[in-house]
Amino acid sequence: MLKNVAALLLDEVHPFELGVLCEVFGLDRSEEGLPVHDFAVVSAEGPALRTHAGFTISTEHGLERLEEADLVAVPAGSRFLARDYPEEVLEALRRAVARGARVLSVCSGAFVLGAAGLLDGRRCTTHWRHSDELARRFPLARVEPDVLYVDEGRVITSAGTAAGIDACLHLVRQEYGQEVANVIARRMVVPPHRDGGQAQYVKRPLPRTRCDTVGDTLAWMENHLDQEMTVDQLASLAHMSPRTYARRFQQETGTTPYRWLLRQRVLLAQHLLESSDETMEAIAGRTGFGNAAALRHQFVRSLGTTPNAYRRTFRGPAEVPGAA
Repeated sequence: MLKNVAALLLDEVHPFELGVLCEVFGLDRSEEGLPVHDFAVVSAEGPALRTHAGFTISTEHGLERLEEADLVAVPAGSRFLARDYPEEVLEALRRAVARGARVLSVCSGAFVLGAAGLLDGRRCTTHWRHSDELARRFPLARVEPDVLYVDEGRVITSAGTAAGIDACLHLVRQEYGQEVANVIARRMVVPPHRDGGQAQYVKRPLPRTRCDTVGDTLAWMENHLDQEMTVDQLASLAHMSPRTYARRFQQETGTTPYRWLLRQRVLLAQHLLESSDETMEAIAGRTGFGNAAALRHQFVRSLGTTPNAYRRTFRGPAEVPGAA
């Protein structure tokens, strides 16, 4: 369980990305029944660090604080693309992963993880402006330049600014379930979920009117997740040709109709597994997967765990229907 969180700061850290980590993991929301983390800001380079905004941050915690962290998060910073890092910082990150902790980077923080060798052989991402340089500096990393965040188990990397929020909420959702992540998202006034594979930005902007042309069909899809649907059917509802609809959908959501639908069905399945005693067949029917085998296949593919294991994790064996 994610109890102890440390934000690792280097000189010229970016305050916004640090603020994201403080907001998600550093606030006491126990009055709302939410988990509380033992959160600390850790300096890797002396007691007072400069920010790129011109002020300094001081902290009493040094690298020794990382030894007990379940999560070490590295926010972005200026000059991260080209600078070298103290070996003791890189070794501390390697030790954290070796003992089972997770590490998370926001934006150019990925370069710190890369310097520690933690991106070698792993899928990863960073801000789209820096992705080519990340791939050049760390040729063993499998850089995915267009996505919001990448979860490779012990190592999570995210793109610029707001994508760091998405990655943090993704981790909260994994650890505590959908309802906890949704409450935090509401407090932060941000979308409760954006899929990690969603595009960082729209390559071909919409016309100047920027009208929401697929919003009505998104609402219809969300209300009919148990039903079969095709692009032709959705295009008809939107009064467009299938080709135009698919293009507009990609432009406005950053993903395809199929991937959007699949993610919403998995999210609904997560909610039902957390909050109801319904059987797997019933949940499969309500979420549009049809049967328990298809539900299990898509659940494992999306989340890396089975529906039964997910239910046990978030409800406990004693609360799982049929458990001894």
